[in-house]
Amino acid sequence: MDLSRQKWLWMADKNVDALARLFDDKAIFVHMSRTMTKPEELEVIKGGNIEYRRADIKEISVRFIGDTAIVLSRIDLHAIVRGNVADNPFSVTETYVKKGGEWKLGALAFSRLATPN
Repeated sequence: MDLSRQKWLWMADKNVDALARLFDDKAIFVHMSRTMTKPEELEVIKGGNIEYRRADIKEISVRFIGDTAIVLSRIDLHAIVRGNVADNPFSVTETYVKKGGEWKLGALAFSRLATPN
């Protein structure tokens, strides 16, 4: 859960170097409008098409299955998307896999909630 919280800070800070180390090379990112690979996600963050401002975490939990951790959270995400303010409630699923003693993000999926948290 701490790693998930740290990831949101790195995304807001556009710390693509830290994110590149965290994201597995085969990672997939599921947004509302498209699915992206690791290089695509990093470029979106670096280029500013999506500016993650802040993620207010309302609930967070983790489940372990062997060397896999599934982090479920409900957040209010504050971002700028293509120049427009986008403050939305989301259910977020993150899947981490332990590789070589380190946790790597394998999947990040956003599901927009119909009502605020």
